[in-house]
Amino acid sequence: MDTVDIFSNAQRAQVLTEALPYIRKYNGQIVVVKYGGNAMINEQLKTQVMEDILLLWLVGVKVVLVHGGGPEISELMGKLGKKAQFVDGLRVTDKETVDIVQMVLAGRVNKTLVNLLQTKGGKAMGLSGMDGHLIEAEMKDPKLGYVGKITNINIQPVMDLLEKGYIPVISTLGCDNNGNVYNINGDTAAACIAGALKAKRLIMMTDIDGVLQKKDDPSTLIPMLTVSKAKALFEQGVISGGMIPKVDCCIQAISKGVSSVIIMDGRVPHSILMEILTDEGAGTMVVGDEAYDESEIHR
Repeated sequence: MDTVDIFSNAQRAQVLTEALPYIRKYNGQIVVVKYGGNAMINEQLKTQVMEDILLLWLVGVKVVLVHGGGPEISELMGKLGKKAQFVDGLRVTDKETVDIVQMVLAGRVNKTLVNLLQTKGGKAMGLSGMDGHLIEAEMKDPKLGYVGKITNINIQPVMDLLEKGYIPVISTLGCDNNGNVYNINGDTAAACIAGALKAKRLIMMTDIDGVLQKKDDPSTLIPMLTVSKAKALFEQGVISGGMIPKVDCCIQAISKGVSSVIIMDGRVPHSILMEILTDEGAGTMVVGDEAYDESEIHR
């Protein structure tokens, strides 16, 4: 064995040793991962994300994967000759479109992720928000069509899967008692599911580094925010545009009992492991004002 190999193995051993306190901290805890965007489109990144989730599962973390699939929905709509329309960032979803959404999210995307986890050696089970009335919803705004506003989360199906050792993989569809199906915003669904589970952490994978003090300048990443600080940044205009609903979802999750929420760049390889199992962490952490504790911020 040459020097390069010995050095490489020593590095690996060091990394595992440094991860031990965090493995102990998160063993048996629930971590919800909201997955979508470019990290889902790129096949290599998709494989890495699934490997990260599987590793966490193998060391005893109870991982719940909540996924979207916007680009795949738009792609299929285009193939069917249907143009995607958006109002305030939400997809206008008529009856035909909601059928396409159901086909893509509960079908192709969900089962692809389940299959990836299983081929890597994991135990995964796919769910949609329709299964067991997991996500109950009503029409958010008639002009948006079948875009849903969450009215209730029935979390028992997810708890049952976690107790039996599965990784639940959840597509963000909702339903009502009249049989209507609704397209649900993925970030909102993840926040509500994490809140119902009282998760230790919610990880929201995005296409930017996190919350930035100066827009488009990654060097101004804000590593940690309390809820009150986040609200102040809203008023100052620092948090703006597409980041507003994401941080809103973070605050909503904290209010429902989630210990902390991370907004991170899902395009960075192994960003989940960097956040959970290293001193440095990744992205921006949002915590409640009363729960703020420097000892909890490993970055």
